[in-house]
Amino acid sequence: MEALYTAGLEIHFVGVFVLLAVVMFNIIMLALSHQIIRYAKRLRIVMPISSSLITITIFTGIVMMATKNFNFSLANIAMIVLSIIFIVLEVKRYKILKHETDIKQEKAFVQYKQKAFRFLGIEMALLVAMSAWMLL
Repeated sequence: MEALYTAGLEIHFVGVFVLLAVVMFNIIMLALSHQIIRYAKRLRIVMPISSSLITITIFTGIVMMATKNFNFSLANIAMIVLSIIFIVLEVKRYKILKHETDIKQEKAFVQYKQKAFRFLGIEMALLVAMSAWMLL
């Protein structure tokens, strides 16, 4: 049982670090993009990867909690809240691009970039803070 827990914990850590890399990739992709249509096409490819990584991380976290008989600690509660925040931020970021950004306006992409950078920055800060807390 301990080997299963250790393997699951390693998968969870790898998932978190890959998710961190995907968030950094999203920030770089957004910073280097100049046309909204090309960015939207790229985002349609990257968004399922990001969502899958969030799901993998949540699933492995649930499995780890189950192996420890669902003992809730402050760290577990923080991770659950963090997961919900991640899902909400990703959905908001995609909805803003899809529904609220009018590609015919000149500064539409600039306005979207400001909001998206804020969401991605929050995601990055939360991931780094939670990872640092768990490594201490």
